[in-house]
Amino acid sequence: MTLKTLTAAALSLALAGPALADINQRMANGSVADAMARLKDAVEEAGATVFATVDHGKGATDAGMELGESQLLIFGNPKLGTPVMQMDPQAGLFLPLKILVYADPDGQTWVAYEDVNDTFDGLGVSQDAGAIDTMENVLEKFSTAVAGGT
Repeated sequence: MTLKTLTAAALSLALAGPALADINQRMANGSVADAMARLKDAVEEAGATVFATVDHGKGATDAGMELGESQLLIFGNPKLGTPVMQMDPQAGLFLPLKILVYADPDGQTWVAYEDVNDTFDGLGVSQDAGAIDTMENVLEKFSTAVAGGT
């Protein structure tokens, strides 16, 4: 393949995908581990299910590479997510929900998540669906708990 063909293919793929979602982030008190503990507590207290924790920092270390502390919590509630996937099964590519807790190069802990309205933009998911607003409110509530009220 020529460079021109590769460039055209990459551009086509980029334009065919959904728009990049806005990222909401805020500073968090304490370490990444402390913030993740607060996040897990908040998720479980709300009755949601923690499906997985991905430790990006450990993965990098295990691969012989460097990356600051970075952990992703994957969580959800089928009563909230299922109606969205019934509107468009491709919503399952973005569910369950995720929140990232990471340390920047200066050691400051941050919490970040995708804006839910942007996440489902371009799918057959009604933006008027109550589930979308509920998801956005839940992510905001959890990020506040993670941040330690900041």
